[in-house]
Amino acid sequence: MPRFNPLVETLAAPPIPSVFAWADAYDGRGGAMIDFSQAVPGYPPHPDMLRLLGEYAASRAYTGYGPIEGETVLRKAYADHLSESYGAALAAGNVHITAGCNQAFICAAMAVAGAGDAVLMTDPYYFNQETTLAMLGIKTRFAACDPKNGFLPDLAALAAGVMPDVRAIALVSPNNPTGAVYPPDMLGAIYDLCVAHGIWLILDETYRDFLPAGAGRPHDLFGRTGWEDTLIGLYSFSKSFCIPGHRLGAITAGNAVVTQVAKIMDNLQICPPRSAQAAVATAIPLLAQWRAENRREIARRVEALRATMVAAPDWRVGAVGAYFAFIGHPFAGTPSAAVAERLAKEAGILCLPGSYFGPGQEGYLRFAFANADVETIGKLGARLAGFSMDGA
Repeated sequence: MPRFNPLVETLAAPPIPSVFAWADAYDGRGGAMIDFSQAVPGYPPHPDMLRLLGEYAASRAYTGYGPIEGETVLRKAYADHLSESYGAALAAGNVHITAGCNQAFICAAMAVAGAGDAVLMTDPYYFNQETTLAMLGIKTRFAACDPKNGFLPDLAALAAGVMPDVRAIALVSPNNPTGAVYPPDMLGAIYDLCVAHGIWLILDETYRDFLPAGAGRPHDLFGRTGWEDTLIGLYSFSKSFCIPGHRLGAITAGNAVVTQVAKIMDNLQICPPRSAQAAVATAIPLLAQWRAENRREIARRVEALRATMVAAPDWRVGAVGAYFAFIGHPFAGTPSAAVAERLAKEAGILCLPGSYFGPGQEGYLRFAFANADVETIGKLGARLAGFSMDGA
């Protein structure tokens, strides 16, 4: 029998379908299922977004191949948005559009590292990024984030992890799975570490549109002289515009990086989905106020999560922000998958085990609360307080 690529064959199966199977076994005894499993917006796209998607999808102009780097109209619109958001001069040439942020990450990783090289990540980590590196034959090293410090990265741990084979540090802020928001000065210090070692900083900011009110700019890195030689920014249009099914993300980088990514993308898909790009280019300025209100709505959900957890004092809020809360469960020594499965089947709470985000995270669960409204989130504390692993 022919053999499979061992780097792929040894990967675990995608985790989300197995979690959905737990939900199917819930009998409804505690009320409607509270779905905290997947990071998807719990409110619909704006009607104008749907209108634009339909109009451009029906246009013959977008049925052929497009530019590898993405539609010029979206690259420019997004660059203008970035320039305003970061107070830096960014141009369309600094942007490469991708089919979602997962593809942006795989392109960035392939552009800077090869089989046998290593990428340094935080622990806990976003599982799709870890498995992406594994199937490329790129080694992963990890710097632990202390729960007592809200799961923020530790600069000393990152510095200690920069071995000779490390080609990049990969970060996610606001973080998936913890929700922790990395302060600008911390990101600046990590950037300086990368500069000192001559390695890349790959910064995934998929959830930056949901920073707390008054947070200011996420960082000043795009305004630093020579940033193009160190920083690769990643982004997703899925959350802010509520269109994850249309698979649109972006890389922000220097022209040299964009050139390397174009070589990769020409082999992956030739060009990103075209009609959705045109729709989003129009929607960026058109729906600015709507997106700002959604940011406020997500902030209300953060506060609802904090408030409801008072009813379950044995459960710990390790970190919370943007789309996620990393919740410590009270069942010491019990695998997080076992706790998550029982929560789904018996309490009607669907979430992800902490072990999906690193072997040291068995004491935690990831709640993706942006998928639920404030009223639904308010039911969480009572359900957790009444939950037991007796008989497990």
